[in-house]
Amino acid sequence: MSLDVSPTLLADAERGEVREEDFLATVRTSLPYAYDLIARLAGELRANSAEFADNTTPPPSERERGQLLRALASDAIRGTLERHFGVALAFQNCHRVAAFRPRDVGGERHARFTSARAQLLNQSPDLRDC
Repeated sequence: MSLDVSPTLLADAERGEVREEDFLATVRTSLPYAYDLIARLAGELRANSAEFADNTTPPPSERERGQLLRALASDAIRGTLERHFGVALAFQNCHRVAAFRPRDVGGERHARFTSARAQLLNQSPDLRDC
């Protein structure tokens, strides 16, 4: 299971009333590595004029890698994180996630980062089964 959902939040979802703040709190507590990594990248992006901020350091364990994969593979989780932090996320391999300013999506640097070429160049035998 990717999220530890409280009975209260589950009841809200069953009624159709889910507040994004409550969902975000569940993501933050269920996937702390992913949440903290994206928060750090968003902070780095805000703190400078670089085109993007990215992470090239592999997670410390498979547990953290799984958190990152679950967060970025879910449209609901990823979208909530992007809205909360005001960024657009891009993802390569098992751990290389980048935060872009939403206005830069589709621009030259974003297109290069998300290209098939960049994905191929970022491959490694160590990451084959991640």
